[in-house]
Amino acid sequence: MAYSDPAQRNQVTVLRDGYSRQEDGDESAMRANCTCTLVRCRDGTNIIVDTMTAWDGEHLRSLLVQQGLGVDDIHVVVCSHGHSDHIGCNYLFQKARMHLVGACASHHDLYMDHLASGNPDEQLALDSNAEVVVRRSPGHTLSCVSVIVDNSQLGGRVGITGDLFERREDIDDENIWMEAGSENEKVQREERSKIAHLCEFIVPGHGPMFPVTSSMRCKLKEDAAYSSTI
Repeated sequence: MAYSDPAQRNQVTVLRDGYSRQEDGDESAMRANCTCTLVRCRDGTNIIVDTMTAWDGEHLRSLLVQQGLGVDDIHVVVCSHGHSDHIGCNYLFQKARMHLVGACASHHDLYMDHLASGNPDEQLALDSNAEVVVRRSPGHTLSCVSVIVDNSQLGGRVGITGDLFERREDIDDENIWMEAGSENEKVQREERSKIAHLCEFIVPGHGPMFPVTSSMRCKLKEDAAYSSTI
């Protein structure tokens, strides 16, 4: 069921756009930090996706205060994968009922058997309405996950994908995401196409949110098809 009133929809807010770039004067090093996103669900569940580096704690606190929230108001922490620029501030959210790092779910020292069925389309609902789910999206790492937000205030489905997409430009230049590292390029191409066909908006791992166009979907489908032939 869709709601016409934006206040009755799930709210997706990018708290900070991520970035990745070559370090000036040093071709062997780069600077990177993730895009950090807040999801406020209609049922009152608050979810943070990708928590930046361990040096960003006070900044992240201040970003949440701007949204009228404190760290104890976050119910679920999702990190798209376990790289340090995506998990660094998990320690702030000790009142959260669950932390997901990739497909590994835990609370304190309790580890839960979620996303473990072997079904590539398995989803875990994060809200009581099952409008916000986490699903596997392997490629960058084989345990990567994405958060899919239905019934969003943007009027379309939002995919918060971590480094499945590095940034908008990597649709035209796939060297961007491949050079960022991929544990399985073929699978990543397939997942990129799958998420693009599922969602109207994508929040990538290291750039601003962008709308998905029909031409993007065609390009990604062609990339996935080509990958399957080589």
